[in-house]
Amino acid sequence: MPVIYNKDIDDHTILAVWKIQESEEELISGLQLKAHELDFLATLNNGKRLLHWLSTRLLLRKMLNTADYIDCRIDSHGKPYLVNSASTISLSHSFDYAAVMIGKEKGVGVDIERIEQKIHRIKHKFLSPPELLHVKDDTDALYVCWCIKEAVYKWYGKKGLEFKRDIHIQPFELQEEGELIVIVDLPEGTRTVTANYFKTADNYMLGYVVA
Repeated sequence: MPVIYNKDIDDHTILAVWKIQESEEELISGLQLKAHELDFLATLNNGKRLLHWLSTRLLLRKMLNTADYIDCRIDSHGKPYLVNSASTISLSHSFDYAAVMIGKEKGVGVDIERIEQKIHRIKHKFLSPPELLHVKDDTDALYVCWCIKEAVYKWYGKKGLEFKRDIHIQPFELQEEGELIVIVDLPEGTRTVTANYFKTADNYMLGYVVA
C-alpha cells in the first residue's frame, strides 16, 4: 500500500494519498467489515468502483492507526462520517488513487482527479464567465478549479450547492502546488475560505479545503 503523499495540514488535520496496487482480496483482508458493508459490496461490480470503496476505508484505518472496527457511514446528503466520533472526514478517488482527509476541529473536503482533455467539454457547466476568462483554457487550471469546487462542496456537505452559481474561485497564479481564495454563497451566508491544490508527478490534480 504505497502512500505517495502524507501531510499534517495543521495540528488537527491530516491528508493522505494512496496509489492502489492491491487486489480486492488483499484490501478486504485489512478491513473488519460488518454484514451491512458486505451486503453493499455485493451490489458493486468487480472493478474500480469496488477497489475505490475498499481502498478509501483501508487508508482511513491506517490514518486513524487503529485495529478497532471503524464505522464509516454516509448521511442523507451523501457525506461520509464516522459514527461516535467528532472528527470530520472526506474521501476521494480517481483511477489508481485514493485520498482521505481527517479533521478534528474543522470541516474538511478533498478531491483528486486524473488530468484529461475531456474537461474542456464541460468547463462552461462549472465555471462562471469571469472564471473562464481567468483560466484561459489551461487544462491544469481547469482541473484546479474543478477539484477545489468539488472539495468545497464536500466540505459543506449538504445538497443544493451549485459549482457555477455558488462557488466562486478568485484569480490565482497557477503553480504545481499553491493556494487560492474561494467565496462560497451558502444558504446561511457568504463564506470566504482558503483552498489548496497540488499536481502529482503522474498527472493527477488534488484540491483540498479546511475550514
